[in-house]
Amino acid sequence: MKPYLEIFKLVWPLALGMINNAVMQFADRAFLAGYSMTAFEAALPASTLSWVFVGFFQAIVAYSGVFVAHYHGANDRRMCFVSFKAGTAIAAVSGALILALVPAADWILGKTAPYGELLALEREYCDICLAGGFFVCAQMAASSYFTGRGQTRLVFWVNLLGNAINIALDPFLIFGWCSLPRLGVAGAAYATVASTALQWAVLVFAVFREGGGEKVAGTVRRPPKREFAALVWRMLRFGVPAGAYNVLSMLSFTVFVFVTELVGDLEFAASNAVFTVNYLLYAPMEGFAIGAQTLVGQARGRGDDKEAALAARRTVVLAALVALVLSIAAIAACPLVLSAFAPSDAALKQPFMALGFKLFMLMGCWLVMDAVDTVLCGALKGAGDTKFVMWWMSFCAFGVWLPLVWAAAALCNTMPVLWSTMVVYVVVICFGSAARWRKGKWRTIAVVRGGALT
Repeated sequence: MKPYLEIFKLVWPLALGMINNAVMQFADRAFLAGYSMTAFEAALPASTLSWVFVGFFQAIVAYSGVFVAHYHGANDRRMCFVSFKAGTAIAAVSGALILALVPAADWILGKTAPYGELLALEREYCDICLAGGFFVCAQMAASSYFTGRGQTRLVFWVNLLGNAINIALDPFLIFGWCSLPRLGVAGAAYATVASTALQWAVLVFAVFREGGGEKVAGTVRRPPKREFAALVWRMLRFGVPAGAYNVLSMLSFTVFVFVTELVGDLEFAASNAVFTVNYLLYAPMEGFAIGAQTLVGQARGRGDDKEAALAARRTVVLAALVALVLSIAAIAACPLVLSAFAPSDAALKQPFMALGFKLFMLMGCWLVMDAVDTVLCGALKGAGDTKFVMWWMSFCAFGVWLPLVWAAAALCNTMPVLWSTMVVYVVVICFGSAARWRKGKWRTIAVVRGGALT
């Protein structure tokens, strides 16, 4: 029991931090639902598409945390700080590249939005989120410095502070409280960017306040440029597949969202509502995945593959149990949760609630398997097996899931049938990830080179 408690001690701030992010998104969309149904409908496709672009770069930067974990396991604290600097350098370039992708995002939205008012709101929300892409990536670099070393509580409290400010800003910017302009979806996006920038600033202050590890190492020398560039290149070598995993996963989900958008306004609103709840329930699993990634990375940094395997197995068990409890609780609270998103018109509310319940049941079918797959992917990434994670997800998403989605849309274009395809997808991808971990290919991968930069 003690090893499980130690893992839970590391993971719970990460899991609560992810729940905190989900609560923030829930609040954003609840405020937007009160502002207008069109604004609420615009939020999901716009935010999803923005994360297709931002998520790629964020995942690359986040991989600096794996390097931090490996060096922390090897007791090389100076290299932990150098890895943070390498992640921040990648974040700076990423911010400029994300900003350059705004026209591409606008073009995609123009090809998918069913009518003009929705398109305008989707573009407004997405463009602001992309403009703040640097803060997302830079905040991830700073967070990864602490999570890679197992200091997850600080990250949680900073995340809680930022998201509380986000929620507090929402009514002022969305509805125009205190004589401020009524910005609608733009206000929700501005609040999100502002809270992310604040989190980044606080975490960077914390990094340099403790000396960044260089004082601990007894030297303030900077690594030679060639050696630093080699570290950045190695980080990109492992991080780019992790980023591609993120973007391809989000891309497949975005295609799914756009397909569901064409079913009908009421059906799409119900789907958006349940997906918002799904993220709230799934969010802790991302925290467990980061925990598995960190524990596996630290164990591999010490050269202890047996401990890496045990840490991954125990984290999977904990995540599955938490997902099961959350699924049961969500289904029990389904009517209360859906009522927060239901239209005020009584004639529309009843079919909205009925469809929402069906989608809740389908969500419960995949949540536990999704949790297991997410944690296994985190463990594989922590061991450096990022190429497999990318290629397996790509095959399952584009070779299995989306063909099923298109077939379902052509033969029986209803929301429950479309959602049923996701159950198949999650089961297939989970079994493949489990088989890869058991095979043990990850044991032969070296993420970091021996020796520190001098």
